[in-house]
Amino acid sequence: MEIEHREPRLVQQIHLTNADGAEKRVSFAYETGAETTKSVGGAPARTLARWEGDELVIESRMMTPCREVYFRDHWSLSDDGRTLTMAYRDDDLAGQISILEKGSPSESSPS
Repeated sequence: MEIEHREPRLVQQIHLTNADGAEKRVSFAYETGAETTKSVGGAPARTLARWEGDELVIESRMMTPCREVYFRDHWSLSDDGRTLTMAYRDDDLAGQISILEKGSPSESSPS
């Protein structure tokens, strides 16, 4: 994952590799304090990113053929700026936590 943040704009680039080796890149762009609408895999989605103290909360609602999916990401950065914690506390992914450690520029792939 690569994150570019220049307040109020935040761009999240995710590079996924499936078990069969197939690769996919997904990009999300947010502006804190403003609602964003876009299509994710053909499904309409609305997202609002806002600051709650030192924590960035990204709240998303996406319509699927069966139901509305609700995500509420809580992002917090360690004091040294090297560890990003993304927690899902009160949404459809409640209980899941991702911990990302900052790599050096030489560790990122050029593609």
